[in-house]
Amino acid sequence: MATSKPHVLIIPYPAQGHVIPIMELAQCLVKHGIKVTFITTEATHKLVTSNGLDQDGLGDLMQMVSIPDGLEPWEDRNDVCKLTRSILQTMPGKLEQLIMMINKEESNKITCVIADGCMGWAVGVVKKMGIRSAAFWSASVATLASIFCFQKLIDDRIINENGETSCLGTRLVLTCVFWNFLYC
Repeated sequence: MATSKPHVLIIPYPAQGHVIPIMELAQCLVKHGIKVTFITTEATHKLVTSNGLDQDGLGDLMQMVSIPDGLEPWEDRNDVCKLTRSILQTMPGKLEQLIMMINKEESNKITCVIADGCMGWAVGVVKKMGIRSAAFWSASVATLASIFCFQKLIDDRIINENGETSCLGTRLVLTCVFWNFLYC
């Protein structure tokens, strides 16, 4: 039985500071002969393909695919909480359907998924499908270390479960994106 070539599915959070770094990773993988399916939201797909980020002499090894984020075309994607809630409600099922469709072809099966750290739910989706996964973090390590401390901050009652605190007269509210890490 011949082993199939690696086929990596990559899924970034739909924001410039997330898409571009993970796109560079995807291009490096392709240059090393690894097939990549790059998943974006429909809105991000239009931006990526119109800017030529997907056309870098990568041939047949890179496939760009979009899935809906759950928002209507006219809805504000700059509202991070609204976008993240919509992604969490819509994209897990769509990702699972896409992977099942791709995996119907024995020689084209997804062997690994690399998900943006802000798309932690994707790791849960592929884990139940028996596919290996890795997280990709494009921001600073200090930010990641802070995120890993959220649960301890809640446990120590420094912040409440809504991400709020009254500390020195200030109020801290954590964004919806970070809650994705706690509950993925």
